[in-house]
Amino acid sequence: MEKSDSQKTDTARARMDAEHAFHFDCGPHVPCFTQCCQDVTIVLTPYDVLRLKNALEIPSGEFLDTYTVIIPRENRLIPMVVLKMDEDTKQCPFVTQNGCTVYADRPWPCRMYPLDMNDDGTFSLITDPSRCKGLTENRTHRISGWLIEQGVPIYDEMNHLFSQITAPLQAQELDIDNPKIYKMTFMALYNLDAFRRFVFESSFLDRFDLAPAAIEKLKRSDLELLKFSFDWVKFGLFGQKTLHVRESAMPPTDPSNG
Repeated sequence: MEKSDSQKTDTARARMDAEHAFHFDCGPHVPCFTQCCQDVTIVLTPYDVLRLKNALEIPSGEFLDTYTVIIPRENRLIPMVVLKMDEDTKQCPFVTQNGCTVYADRPWPCRMYPLDMNDDGTFSLITDPSRCKGLTENRTHRISGWLIEQGVPIYDEMNHLFSQITAPLQAQELDIDNPKIYKMTFMALYNLDAFRRFVFESSFLDRFDLAPAAIEKLKRSDLELLKFSFDWVKFGLFGQKTLHVRESAMPPTDPSNG
């Protein structure tokens, strides 16, 4: 007897731990090849943008203008950055009939497919065999091995660092009505090339005390610069002691106050 749509959904959403196995394979031999890259919402994290703009060899500002839709969210400091689909085909701009042209640098949701991660750390299939014929293939994967094979760990690490900003913002309402703070926060997180100019072409390094070796890392590595941007945002928004202000940049103390 054929399963109902609700039964298929329940099966797809069954919770699995990292040691569970699942069947999946994808490629031109699968009838639905690249259909999962069409009419889908892919939310991009700062690390996704870093990888994609480098893969395309364009500045982060150009990537954001050309390939994303930035959606402000009410009472949220950080907007949602969504990959822009082709207006006519609703397909990902990086997908051809031969597959993904940025496969080595594809975003986290694409790496996870056909899996999704639940809030409790378990995993579920995000689709079912009626829509994804790759789930009917005989190739078997253990989830823990699949995640490593797909290059997920570095994305998880960077997303965890990003969550140290987003989670507190969701848990508390910051009284921020200065548009400049919104602009600077977004720049630091998503427009990494503009943030690099801000660090090295303004008075930033006169105000913050960074070791010479750390400065060299920021010059050479987008990854280190993104991690630093997280620290700068946490310093500015939450007052966390992630950066050290130079004594020369501190306001003078008033002797009359003791």
